[in-house]
Amino acid sequence: MAAVSEQIGLFFATQHDLRPNDFRALVHIMVADVEGRPLTAGELARLLGTSAAAMTYLVERMIESGHIRRESDAADRRKVILRYAEHGMEVARGFFGPLGVRTRGALADFPDADLETAHRVFGALIESMRLHNDDLGGN
Repeated sequence: MAAVSEQIGLFFATQHDLRPNDFRALVHIMVADVEGRPLTAGELARLLGTSAAAMTYLVERMIESGHIRRESDAADRRKVILRYAEHGMEVARGFFGPLGVRTRGALADFPDADLETAHRVFGALIESMRLHNDDLGGN
């Protein structure tokens, strides 16, 4: 699943003139936003393992291309967080929308109880992988 997901992501990146790290940045921004903990550029740099200068270049390039925007953090106005820009959301929806339709179709015949169990299993796997990454000193 991870390998095919990466292939799809790389295809998206190539199709939209993004570098692999640009796509990784978009994924991190999206996941953090969905989880209710939007990222600053510094936090994103740590996750990607890049320098502050490289992150500034990446963020500026992604803002210029319309994929992301900066926004003041509502909880701390001194803090600037990264969010998808409307253009970036449109591009992502256009590309990944058909995958969502296909995925919903693939899961349509599963009973809700099975999907709830799968959700708990994937949640436990993700948490286990995050803890292992933390133990390794990962980002």
